[in-house]
Amino acid sequence: MLLKRIDDEGLAADIDKLAGPEFLQHIRNVHPRPHVQDRAGQRWPTGRQHARTAAGEECYGPPMDTPAPPGPEAEVPTNQPPTKPERRGLRAFTIDIGPLRRHRDYRLLYLGQFVSFLGTMMTQVALPYQIYALTHSSFAVGLLGLAELIPLLFTAFVGGALADALDRRKLLLSAEMGLAVGSALLGVNASLDRPRLWPVYLLAAMMAALNGIHRPSLSSITPRLVDREDIPAIGALGSLMGSVCMIGGPALGGLLIARGGARVAFGVDVASFAVSLVALAMIRRVPPPERAERPGLASILGGLRYARSRQELIGTYAVDFVAMVFGMPMALFPAMSDRLGGAAVLGYLYAAPSVGALIATLTSGWTPRVKRHGVAVLWAAFAWGLAIVGFGLAPSPPVALVLLAMAGAADMVSGVFRQTIWNETIPDRLRGRLAGVEMVSYMSGPLLGNVESGLVAAAFGTVFSVVSGGALCVLGVAACAVFLPGFRAYDARTLRLEAEPEPAAAEPPRA
Repeated sequence: MLLKRIDDEGLAADIDKLAGPEFLQHIRNVHPRPHVQDRAGQRWPTGRQHARTAAGEECYGPPMDTPAPPGPEAEVPTNQPPTKPERRGLRAFTIDIGPLRRHRDYRLLYLGQFVSFLGTMMTQVALPYQIYALTHSSFAVGLLGLAELIPLLFTAFVGGALADALDRRKLLLSAEMGLAVGSALLGVNASLDRPRLWPVYLLAAMMAALNGIHRPSLSSITPRLVDREDIPAIGALGSLMGSVCMIGGPALGGLLIARGGARVAFGVDVASFAVSLVALAMIRRVPPPERAERPGLASILGGLRYARSRQELIGTYAVDFVAMVFGMPMALFPAMSDRLGGAAVLGYLYAAPSVGALIATLTSGWTPRVKRHGVAVLWAAFAWGLAIVGFGLAPSPPVALVLLAMAGAADMVSGVFRQTIWNETIPDRLRGRLAGVEMVSYMSGPLLGNVESGLVAAAFGTVFSVVSGGALCVLGVAACAVFLPGFRAYDARTLRLEAEPEPAAAEPPRA
């Protein structure tokens, strides 16, 4: 009974008084707490609290007392952190929702963001609808993307620097309050007898700028709320959220617009932000990392230099960028629908990738058992390119939809392992800035892909554009595998976090 109670730190002092420190140390040697050991020989317990060893390695929890040499009766510690119980049978292939059960703050964050993102997707439908209703111009609708991209390219880097220097929870609260105000003002404008066009562009640009602050804060706060072993699972849960919201949000938004106009969709979005704000307010404070740099140009450049120095990170950005630029034919879906059966097929073409991603997410229980994450990203992007080639050559709508669903599933798998690499390798003090880099890559790739596919289609035809884009994606992924051997060889089983370089900026760290 005494041995069973020894791990309770609240009782350790009482046991020490009763038995003496020598007896207590002997018991701890025989029954050590789960721990990891750094290169300097210091033992650190596993757990959620983040810390750093004297050798510069990231570990979890406060340092343990240095153990005395084991006596004849003692056992040598294994030096391996405990793992979650292995999921067997059907559960081994279904999505792991364990992080939602085990971590209160992550559960609050996830549920709040789920509701909020659903509302955001409704607004993403209402904005172009309102612009087209006011102008009857597809060019005016296209300008919306430009109005949103320009401020986002700036604030993504600024938001990343802020997320590394300030309380990430407070940043999320501030950004979502601003987004809620933006949606409310869009609703006010839509309720006017004669809605104005310029406020739509202005508010859309403002909300895109706020997203540049919101996304890095959200990406960098999530790993702080879970155990390291939960990182693959939270990647799959994030993909589940995205798939459900990107399918359900536009559908619900279309129904709301049909019944009450764009103002109703904007109003529901405001209500969704209210739910998220309440959830964020209930989360415990998340202070900035100990070695946080003051936000500024020097800290932004320091983050970019760090990203450039890590080949496994460059690989995640490069592979995704190649896949989106060459293998993203969404701009050609209207033309492909004419070839495959007309306007009735168009909606299914847009929905098919999200359906495939959702199916892959629900069967993602196998992903934690994969340790060669770089290879997994390469194979997934390779499969995306092949599926796009097949889509371009599809002889009928069912075949085309199946291939697009396969492409969406491959993209989801790639996203899970890319996120896992980021969360496992990026130091906490740099997570915000690197999330900003990822956001720029994520947002610019599809936009450039639409331009590329449209230009090629205008010159050589729609089918040639789709097929050649998929083929170039495959070749580009193969080139990444050849020229980025560090990314290809990345293995989570042998991951050793090196000592972090000193901040490149001349500014002193925050007190």
